[in-house]
Amino acid sequence: MPEFDGKVAIATGTTGIGRASALRLAEGGAQVVSFGIDPAANAELDAIAAARGLTLATRLTDVSDEGQVQAAVAEVVQAHGGLDIIVNSAAVHPYGTVVTTDQTSWNRCMEVNVGSIYLTGRFGIPHMIRRGGGAVVNISSVQGNACQPNVAAYVASKGAIHALTRAMALDFAADKVRVNSVSPGSVRTPILSLSAQMFGGGESEDEIFARFGAAHPIGRIGEPEEVAEMVAYLASERASFVTGADFRIDGGLLAGIGVR
Repeated sequence: MPEFDGKVAIATGTTGIGRASALRLAEGGAQVVSFGIDPAANAELDAIAAARGLTLATRLTDVSDEGQVQAAVAEVVQAHGGLDIIVNSAAVHPYGTVVTTDQTSWNRCMEVNVGSIYLTGRFGIPHMIRRGGGAVVNISSVQGNACQPNVAAYVASKGAIHALTRAMALDFAADKVRVNSVSPGSVRTPILSLSAQMFGGGESEDEIFARFGAAHPIGRIGEPEEVAEMVAYLASERASFVTGADFRIDGGLLAGIGVR
């Protein structure tokens, strides 16, 4: 029997790691609804799921908007009878220091990257408790631990995810709701492609990704599906004694220091 048979899952973000995680859960037998703000990305994920015969649908949702998240979660529960898993992957990645980042960009980063986790938890966790427990997996980043220059808002949001994960894990442990985070290194996602476009200096994306990958001891960037395997583990009963933890999937990036 598939490990997620009979489970209902919500995943935020319909590209990159969010997409890969939703597909992995659906392939494991879960009924999955993915919340995304980009109609084109949603349609592409719908097409992939249909081609694979998966029980996965997308819903156009701004996950930083309280009313939209409340309505979307209620719709999922009404349609599928409950909620067991939440994967929070939606993110934006502004560049800038605290001096050069405007307040609109700062606020949007916090509202999407951190606020969406608060909202899916606020409206979703009560339904998990009614089912006798569940699992929440929050996608953070190695940049919540160590960071590059010029990414103040992004790294602040990712560090906040680590702290919020711990708080949620403690608050709902007695309800058998487990909450963990995953912190990837460089992974082949639209956010990494944007970085390549901004800082490529005339190199092709493949060349830039190879350069990014060389910074990781394993010698390459990661793939979304590799992160999705950790998400699936944390969402499953195999991780029944795991909560309040962060798991780095970074090809060894933070295992070393820059001195050679």
